[in-house]
Amino acid sequence: MVQGFSREPGTHGPLAEVPPEGQRKITRWAMAIALGGFLFGFDTGVVSGALLYIKQDFDLNSFEQGSVVSVLLIGAVMGATSAGLLSERFGRRKALGIIGVVFIFGTAVASTANGYPVLIAGRVVLGLAVGAASASVPVYLSEISPTKIRGRLLTLNQLMITLGILIAYLVNLAFASSEMWRAMFAVGAVPAALMVAASLWFLPESPQWLISHGQADRARRGIASVTDEATANELVARAQHRIAEEREKKARQSAEADRGARKLLTPDVRPALVVGLTLAAVQQFGGINTIIYYAPTIIQQTGLNASNSIFYSVFIGVINLVMTLAAIRLVDRAGRRVMVLVSLALMAVSIFMLGLAFVVGMNSVLTLLFMVIYIAAYAGGLGPVFWTLLGEIFPPSVRAEGSSVATAVNWVSNFIVSLAFLPLAALIGQGETFWIFAGICVLAFFFVGRYLPETRGRDAEQIEAALQSRFGHRPGTPEKGRTR
Repeated sequence: MVQGFSREPGTHGPLAEVPPEGQRKITRWAMAIALGGFLFGFDTGVVSGALLYIKQDFDLNSFEQGSVVSVLLIGAVMGATSAGLLSERFGRRKALGIIGVVFIFGTAVASTANGYPVLIAGRVVLGLAVGAASASVPVYLSEISPTKIRGRLLTLNQLMITLGILIAYLVNLAFASSEMWRAMFAVGAVPAALMVAASLWFLPESPQWLISHGQADRARRGIASVTDEATANELVARAQHRIAEEREKKARQSAEADRGARKLLTPDVRPALVVGLTLAAVQQFGGINTIIYYAPTIIQQTGLNASNSIFYSVFIGVINLVMTLAAIRLVDRAGRRVMVLVSLALMAVSIFMLGLAFVVGMNSVLTLLFMVIYIAAYAGGLGPVFWTLLGEIFPPSVRAEGSSVATAVNWVSNFIVSLAFLPLAALIGQGETFWIFAGICVLAFFFVGRYLPETRGRDAEQIEAALQSRFGHRPGTPEKGRTR
């Protein structure tokens, strides 16, 4: 329950001893928390099909079409940067409920929009919720996850994102014949209401947050509900000890460095910040959301009509979901680092071939095949593992802030790619644009090979030491086990 307090790999620390019933209970909580990820996926995916009809109803030009997609990302940046403060101030559970209310409000505005400006406003509000959810959910999941199943539960966020995207595609398909794009948006209110209900009546507060805010007794009761009294007492004691050490350490630093985001620039945290921000940017500049957001538009350019384009985009959603499920099974076995490396290599090859398909004019079947391979490579590695790493690489004392900043970079990168894709494709060609993404994947492969350590089975101190070692720094805490 309190992430980062297990013993070294190969032993049976308290978190490895959560009984099966306790693990099932934690998994149910994790699924409810990950509704935020589902809404993230739904609201970013539903616009891909709705856009084909919105552009006709509101007579949108190419820039306006791009802005309907990308303006959500402006809101997401603001939501992500404020998520850390929100969850620290009110707690993880209440923050998730507030985010759900914002989702409902944004959905209402977008689905009832009477013109382009109101639609843009609704998409910005949805973006606030999407960004806040994307920063808050990994933190919440990491703080309720036993080390033994931490990777599996953290990748649950990405699974729910991909499930949200697939459901969005299916909703688009269901309403394609009637061209009811408003109904496509409105469906998102259902999972948002479920998330609000879960936060009010079902989810517990994060033990890590409770302990750091002087509510150790509540944390102890929560942990005991999935383990036993002795384990709960030990975990709380260790958490209190670590928090006291972190506060003492921060007290030795300058007052300025201890405030706000400046905590992230201290030498002990800087390697995690570099890795987190780089992976956050790469996840988007590798080109994934040009496929997710514009899949029907891209497929339509091969000569298919709108309905058929939406139909074939469903296959992309299915592959995305299936490969994410595979990644969840592998992440605690194969390890995070190797999955990211394999993913980036396959992404580079497949998106290069997708670009070649457009340059030489291959048929729609081959074009769709390369898109599917690219999605499979992303969903089987970089997609879910990034969110796992985001919940692991930052020290607990700055985990909320680090996750918030990295997520904000992720959304800024997403915005840049999404807004620039159509104009850039028109300027230099769609195939050539995909080649740029392939080059970025290659550079990212070498960055990961050099600077990302394995985090599987390691506690917070071990991960910090491994990062310091990768960056050539002297670890502040001796590494237990492997350092690479």
